[in-house]
Amino acid sequence: MAHYSGHQQAAAAAVPASFKDLFTKGQLGSAEEDGNNNRNEGNNEQENRLNNANNAQDGAECWVFGYGSLCWHPGFTFSKCITGYIRGFVRRFWQGNATHRGTEEKPGRVATLMKDNEGITWGCAYRVTGNMALEYLKQRECTLGGYATLEAKFFPRVASQDTPFSGEAVEVLVYVATPENHHWLGEAPLPQIAHQIATCRGPSGHNAEYVLRLAMFMHEEIPGVRDEHLFELERLVLDELYRQEIPLSSVMGRNPDRIRRDSHEDIRRQPSFEFTSRVPETKLRCLNI
Repeated sequence: MAHYSGHQQAAAAAVPASFKDLFTKGQLGSAEEDGNNNRNEGNNEQENRLNNANNAQDGAECWVFGYGSLCWHPGFTFSKCITGYIRGFVRRFWQGNATHRGTEEKPGRVATLMKDNEGITWGCAYRVTGNMALEYLKQRECTLGGYATLEAKFFPRVASQDTPFSGEAVEVLVYVATPENHHWLGEAPLPQIAHQIATCRGPSGHNAEYVLRLAMFMHEEIPGVRDEHLFELERLVLDELYRQEIPLSSVMGRNPDRIRRDSHEDIRRQPSFEFTSRVPETKLRCLNI
């Protein structure tokens, strides 16, 4: 059963300097820990390993569900990433943002989840160990972003016997914004939301990048799944950028590191005839049957 934790307002607690730069610099903690993180994220052929010293202090393990920027920029170390969905929610761009994709004077819009009994939200779940990643997320999502936490059931896109996902759902931690937080902007016509997104920028980059990279994640990682709200917003944002003569290259920023997802999924080769030329010729003889 999903339940909400209390909100943490941005002004309620002092934010360490290391967390204030977590989006723009992609760094967290000491230089030694950052080196471990960068080595993990830069290796495209291996899973991200939790190998910093802080994780050794607490072996607690949990899964965190990402449906917004966490899909393409987690910012923390993790040991596995699995695509899938949670039920009972739909994704909406109704949360304001003045710390990453906008400013206090001109807040941007980012994704949150709204309850819907028939809803399904696709994203990805990260397996994390220890306190470091959760503390990072607490600062990024709750203190800076105004989100609350809840627990939900996560259903994997690909089930496997070598993971906890053998066809059964597991509990995941989810960060969700509600109208009670002071960043909340609420519902608005999609063209109005698109205009706001196309004209906002924050310390982490242009607000349009948030929408376009999230849509790109859905198109590339979960093809065939429709998210009407997100995809229509993607179209409208692109139209707004074109109308305002804003080059796409100026809003996208640096390409994020590649994330290896669904690493438990079998990689099947496409049908190929490359070896047929190596089969020796044989002569056939007629048989009287």
